[in-house]
Formats: sequence, C-alpha cells, structure tokens
Amino acid sequence: MFKTTALSLACLLVLGACGDAAKPGEATSGSASAVANDPLVITVAAEQAQNYQTGEVKTTVVTVMQEHPGRVEANERLVTRIGASVTGRVTDVLAEVGDTVSAGQTLAHVSSPELTTAQLAFLRAAANQSLAERAVDRARQLIQADVIGSAELLRRESELSIAKAELRAANDQLLIMGLPASAVDKLKTQGSLHPQANVTARLPGVVLERKVSQGQVVQPGDQLFTVAELSNVWIVGALPEQAARTVQRGQTVEIIVPAIEQQLSGKVVFVSDTIQPETRTVAIRTQLDNPNRELKPQMLATLRIAGAPKDMAVVPEGAVVRENDRDHVFVQLSPGTYRLTAVELGAAVNKQRPVLKGVNPGETVVVQGAFHLNNDRNQRLLTNAAPAPSAKPAPGSKT
Repeated sequence: MFKTTALSLACLLVLGACGDAAKPGEATSGSASAVANDPLVITVAAEQAQNYQTGEVKTTVVTVMQEHPGRVEANERLVTRIGASVTGRVTDVLAEVGDTVSAGQTLAHVSSPELTTAQLAFLRAAANQSLAERAVDRARQLIQADVIGSAELLRRESELSIAKAELRAANDQLLIMGLPASAVDKLKTQGSLHPQANVTARLPGVVLERKVSQGQVVQPGDQLFTVAELSNVWIVGALPEQAARTVQRGQTVEIIVPAIEQQLSGKVVFVSDTIQPETRTVAIRTQLDNPNRELKPQMLATLRIAGAPKDMAVVPEGAVVRENDRDHVFVQLSPGTYRLTAVELGAAVNKQRPVLKGVNPGETVVVQGAFHLNNDRNQRLLTNAAPAPSAKPAPGSKT
C-alpha cells in the first residue's frame, strides 16, 4: 500500500515538472506570433539585410537651433509721422502710399485762418522793426547835434532789439505752420499773403500710410502721413517664455525670408524684459541693412537662434522616415527584423537629428536604406490586406 502511494506521488511530481517546463515555450511562441502580426515590424531575408546599414544611437554635444516666427518691420528710428501744424481744411493731397519722397517735399496743402492771422502778425512785426530802425537812426543824428542825451538813444536801441526778436519769432512761427521760406520772403518784401500751409516730409523715405483726404478738416496733432526710410529695417520675432532665457543681446541669428528666398544673418539687438500676456511670448528683434529695398514691411520671416550646447542622442538624417506626418526610425529587434518607431526630433545639425523622444542611446537603428525598407513594409501590408478570391461551388453541390 505504501509503495503504491509513493509511486503515485512521484508520477504527479513528474507531470507537474513537465507542465512547468512547457510554459516558457508557450510564452516564446506567443511573443514571436505577436511580433509577426505587428504591422510596424518587418523581417527581411539575410541576403536582403545586407542592403540596410545599421548603427547605434549615439550621444554627442549638440547646439540645437531654435526656430521662431517673425516679420519685417520698418526701423522705428527712421520713421516719421507727419501731421498738420495748423487747424484747417485740406485742399490738395500730393502723395500716396508707396511713393518715395524727399526731405522737404510737400505732401498736402491746408487752408487755414490761423495761417492768415500769423502772416498779418508777421507784417506788423516787420513794420515795427522798420519804425524802430528809423527811430534809432534819428536818435543818432540828434545825439550828434546834442539835442538828446545818450539815455534816449539806448531806449530806442532797446526797442529795436525787441522788434527784431518779435520779427524772428513771427518768421519762425510761419515756418512751423508749413509756409515755405520763399513765401515768407515774398510776404516780407511784397506783403503778399500765402493762401495755404504745406504739410511736408521731414526725412526722405517711402510713404507707408496716408490718413487724409481732400476736403478733410485737420488739427495739429492729427497723423496724416507715415514716412519711413527703408534702407535699414527691423526683423521682429516672439520667443516662448520658456526659451527667453537662452537668448541674449549680441547673439548671432539666422534669418530666413521665404519671399526673397534668401538666408540672412544678423545680431540680436533687443530682448524685451516683459512678456506679452496674451501670447506668453517675449519680443526680440534684429536689424538689417536693406540697400536694395528687397525686405519690405510685414514680410514673414523665420529666426533661427542657436541654443546652449548640451549632450543629446542623435540619429543621421538618412535614418528618418516620414509616416503619417510624423518622424520614424527603424529599430532593430534582431538581425533582419526591424520595428518602425515614432520619434520626436529636433532640427538637423550637421546632418544629425537630435532625438527628443522615442529611442535611447545604444539602440540599433537603420541608418541607410530606411526609406526603401519602409516602402517594402507598406507593400507587404497592402499585399496581406488584399482579400483572397472566393472558391466557386462545385457543380451539383448543395449550398
């Protein structure tokens, strides 16, 4: 009885051991099946594997280029905003947006009662000066004849000095009001009143804005024209607040302007100390010479700024495959078997793409032939997805 029980127990232990030994084999078989059915995995024959060069993901020191949107703007230090100097009605508009104007060129005419009053004041000041000059000449003759004393001569010379100052002030007032210097001279010599004031350009440049029409009533302080010298322009960009600390004044920046298909280089001349609350960005700008006027205000641009060097994993540009608008690489699972793996990459630096997410240093990836390998994978997927032809029933068979 005892021998029978012992024999039965031994058999049970042997069977249990056999069952336990089968489990790893079953797991391995299931894992291989899962890999074989994965649409992102492709296995190639040994002779084909020679066409695809592999390499390890390495870590190196990378200076990542940050790209930020920007635009061309006029250099505000070369912009003049021109308005009327008197209250009046616009009688003529002589400049349009886009016109190139020179310093002193008339942009518009304004008819104003204030101008007439100022011209009459100038004529009175000129007459007073003339009377004061004759009074001084008469006093000098009388003092030589010992008719008056020196105190009277000094009083009349003082009145002459005041009259000259008043005439200069009246003359300057007319020039400020927009009366041409030639018209002031004509007023002094001939007494002819000028009917209108001129709105003139202070600096040469291009008219960017016109905010006035003929017949419009304007006042001092109203902005009528904006004129900008475009031989030097600003490139203005916006940095996310997280990237603001990596950019400093004097730093080199590459500027790409798609409209002119050129890549330019400049220096960061301004980094704002405040953040725009609506966009959470920090304003930066650089400036460029623009002798040929190719850069025009409001053109779109991209600013590329080098960040701080740091150690990062990199993959060659040839290892990257675009699939569904994302970057991928083929990670080697075993010799001849590769998985298409989504990755997040930075901009290329010396034909290397910094890895932000997706693969780790030390992993083996396909570095040459990845494009053709992905085409082969897609072709196999299409072939496997094609439906099998349905078998025709034999004649006389029952359905």
